[in-house]
Amino acid sequence: MATTNGAVENGQPDRKPPALPRPVRNLEVKFTQIFINNEWHESKSGKKFATYNPSTLEKICEVEEGDKADVDKAVEAAHAAFQRGSPWRRLDALGRGLLLHQLADLVERDRAVLAVGFPPGVVNIVPGFGPTVGAAISSHPQISKIAFTGSTEVGKLVKEAASRSNLKRVTLELGGKNPCIVCADADLDLAVECAHQGVFFNQGQCCTAASRVFVEEQIYAEFVRRSVEHAKKRPVGDPFDVRTEQGPQIDQKQFDKILDLIESGKKEGAKLECGGSAMEDRGLFIKPTVFSEVTDTMRIAKEEIFGPVQPILKFKNIEEVIKRANSLEYGLTAAVFTKNLDKALKLASALESGTVWINCYNAIYAQAPFGGFKMSGNGRELGEYALAEYTEVKTVTIKLDDKSP
Repeated sequence: MATTNGAVENGQPDRKPPALPRPVRNLEVKFTQIFINNEWHESKSGKKFATYNPSTLEKICEVEEGDKADVDKAVEAAHAAFQRGSPWRRLDALGRGLLLHQLADLVERDRAVLAVGFPPGVVNIVPGFGPTVGAAISSHPQISKIAFTGSTEVGKLVKEAASRSNLKRVTLELGGKNPCIVCADADLDLAVECAHQGVFFNQGQCCTAASRVFVEEQIYAEFVRRSVEHAKKRPVGDPFDVRTEQGPQIDQKQFDKILDLIESGKKEGAKLECGGSAMEDRGLFIKPTVFSEVTDTMRIAKEEIFGPVQPILKFKNIEEVIKRANSLEYGLTAAVFTKNLDKALKLASALESGTVWINCYNAIYAQAPFGGFKMSGNGRELGEYALAEYTEVKTVTIKLDDKSP
């Protein structure tokens, strides 16, 4: 069975899926300030920025806009919270674990509206923009670790600022142009469904999106036909409606970028099978779009689209598709669909990606480390590997008195 994000559950006991949280349509926005030291604050500069509902383009509220001075205040609070003798430092691993489990329980209970409760200074939230808050965090001499998820371009700036300041540890989860390889012997129904969910999940705004689908030539036409059927049936609309599978893009800038890339696909000779334009009667919605006859040199085959666009490419043999899949600077995820285990393992070994899924997609679990190769970043989140990114190794050597008792 394929889940909403393209993952396929195998060998799991039959059980009812957890009930989805009920959407809160008219939620009263209570918290728009900066959260430091378990207190709400206005920004030092007095600036605010507006946030908009992308479904209707109506303004939701204005949020305090943090700056360097606010980051300094948050770091000061965090630094104090981690000093010897502080409430947080006096908590042993069991006590910290209980707090984290309590937070996890609250997340499950209040999935629609989230609350947090930790000792003062342990959790601080400074809303703002990259050139101000992001730059201040990256270059701050008292911050020891940054985990950044975003574009490769900004990831480079974060690492550069970290190296110029205090050589703080940085882990980066950056862009992806992820190959999804469908071999002629694959379970076609499964491959079509997973590739569809893999690229259209979250309106395509997902770093793991299956945005380069390579299909072996013997089954190419049938794969395209079925993919178009899936795309045409995908419900697009109000994200508060439980029947909706695709909502609006995040903002006007991203909306315009996606439409520009769609136009480039048309101009460069790809065949538009369906979609290819905005929804005329509403906000930042784009029709689920499928392109066939895509070649490696087209922008839609090289650039991270971050939108509901599925480019489908054709390949002839395994060696060819390995070379083409590895040809870009990205290496976040990849997927292989085949019934041949030898072929699957050969591809998994050869693909330059931090994660390779076999006959599934977006199968992400807390136990499995996640991160990219090449320009898709470095370091790992999840699994035991992630713990090493947030801890320091210390060696203590003690000379024992070797006198006889």
